[in-house]
Amino acid sequence: MAGGRELVVSFGEMLIDFVPTVAGVSLAEAPAFVKAPGGAPANVAIAVSRLGGGAAFVGKLGDDEFGRMLAAILRDNGVDDGGVVFDAGARTALAFVTLRADGEREFMFYRNPSADMLLTADELSVELIKRAAVFHYGSISLIAEPCRSAHLRAMEVAKEAGALLSYDPNLREALWPSREEARTQILSIWDQADIVKVSEVELEFLTGIDSVEDDVVMKLWRPTMKLLLVTLGDQGCKYYTRDFHGAVPSFKVQQVDTTGAGDAFVGALLRKIVQDPSSLQDQKKLEEAIKFANACGAITATKKGAIPSLPTETEVLQLIEKA
Repeated sequence: MAGGRELVVSFGEMLIDFVPTVAGVSLAEAPAFVKAPGGAPANVAIAVSRLGGGAAFVGKLGDDEFGRMLAAILRDNGVDDGGVVFDAGARTALAFVTLRADGEREFMFYRNPSADMLLTADELSVELIKRAAVFHYGSISLIAEPCRSAHLRAMEVAKEAGALLSYDPNLREALWPSREEARTQILSIWDQADIVKVSEVELEFLTGIDSVEDDVVMKLWRPTMKLLLVTLGDQGCKYYTRDFHGAVPSFKVQQVDTTGAGDAFVGALLRKIVQDPSSLQDQKKLEEAIKFANACGAITATKKGAIPSLPTETEVLQLIEKA
């Protein structure tokens, strides 16, 4: 990347997920909960670091026990936390998450407002953002001010400094005032990203069409993009660039918990792209990078919890060799 940089800077929310001790129950039926660090942008940063890459996180936490714990988790996992600020007046966000017996995830968020929503543009670690080879973000940070303005400013700074912008909307409908507002705001920054990754659920949400055919996906393509990805769970991934497109199958594994698998995929792909940016123009190299990312996501789904199950490069290569 520019000047030989390989740093991936992730922007947005980091929070505590409370997960039931028993699987397949609703939140109301859960007998007890265990706490797990969460937040998609933070998961991506740790995924990059776990694979041997340089990663940093920019966001706001509560100046409380949970906030300090999350910052320590970033540091313990080799992520630069120089862009983390603390809010003395607001708590670290909490989310109660369960996988119901029907396979659907159920969320209940405590953010009214939480510290991550209160990050201001003046609090941004501008020098850190300027060092990014890739600046990665989601859409949750677009929901409310002042974080929305901080998000837009951070994108500006990164773009001006020559970073690639990476966007995974990571839709959480429960956090938005309405479906319409979610769709409008998620798409409001769509044409600024170089790399966009959506799930098949997000593809349907944003296009209004329940299909993963090329003509539907192309409704989300913009001429400014370098890469558009649609992840299909255990079916792998479809990819689109200006000059070529295709699909890469996933790896067959025994799934235990898919939490964080998408973040692992993104982190692994970004790690490969900063190592060799020419893969965005070379179909063979890009398919190898996506294959690596698919393997990373597959391994993450074989264990409980997002961060503890993110693999090392050795583990990923072992799975690829076995396949």
